[in-house]
Amino acid sequence: MDLGAFIPKNHRRFEPFVMEEGDSPIRRWEDLDIDILVKILQSFDIFELSAGLAHVCSTWRLACRDQLLWKTLDLSVLKSNFIKIPFEPYVYVDCQSDKTLTSLLKICLNLSSGNILTLIFHYKLYVSDNQLTYTAERCPRLKRLVMPAWNRIKKTGICRAIRMWEDLESLTMPSIANPPYVMEEIARSCKNFAELKIMGPCDIFFASTLVSFLPNLKVLSVRCTILSKPALLTILDGLTKLEVLNISHCVITEDPPPAPKKILAELDESILEKTSRLCEFLTCMSDSCIMCQRTRNDEGLMRWYKYEEDFWKVDEVKSLAI
Repeated sequence: MDLGAFIPKNHRRFEPFVMEEGDSPIRRWEDLDIDILVKILQSFDIFELSAGLAHVCSTWRLACRDQLLWKTLDLSVLKSNFIKIPFEPYVYVDCQSDKTLTSLLKICLNLSSGNILTLIFHYKLYVSDNQLTYTAERCPRLKRLVMPAWNRIKKTGICRAIRMWEDLESLTMPSIANPPYVMEEIARSCKNFAELKIMGPCDIFFASTLVSFLPNLKVLSVRCTILSKPALLTILDGLTKLEVLNISHCVITEDPPPAPKKILAELDESILEKTSRLCEFLTCMSDSCIMCQRTRNDEGLMRWYKYEEDFWKVDEVKSLAI
């Protein structure tokens, strides 16, 4: 095995050393200080870490399992190979693509030894129920989940996972038609839950669900989507513990569907008065703002694939950005 192939270029220079009498002419990799090795491995991406480094020797395996490497499992560069279909779950994922994800999860979750605190999936990575359950069982300490695509996950699957994540504090999720079952499970199982980001429309039903099940929510982001004034007022009136609200680049409508879409050019006093109690209220409705223009062009349903690769990761709330 060519070990140099696994080491980033900026780490491939070694200081020459002079052998003393009786020294071995071979400098063994397993003799490298483990703290230095872990520091080097921190510059590797998830694919390099899972490519077999742990099998080099016992020292390397120990280093590869260090918890410093596994606070975050970032799979945001991995996408499913899929085609759209006209019926649920509306995507068909290629078998080899599924096998690749399953294999990667098995290696990473084995090396992580249950130390993962943050788990990030790409919005085009369509995780199955079995993959989610396998992951949840091996990430018992999870605090933050970013999973924008739930197409292949059933109600029982996500609820089973949430029950295993008692420490969950932050969730980035898609807009779904029937949110109560998720919010109820979070309220029941995750006592420290505080942050929610919805990647998609937040209608008045979704807003009312948040008020009913997550009244202690502290941070909410519904950026780059369509949001009706009644839904916004429901959030502001009902979430009395809310500290941070991000509605940047949203298309704000006067009334919810099916009423004719009347878009507000600015927020009126009835809204601004209610937002004054927040620690931070983030909004942008500028005609000159590129992100606002994109939301309007997409009619409040962002087509993330049209834009920069990492555009979907952005959030004005620092703790929700990737």
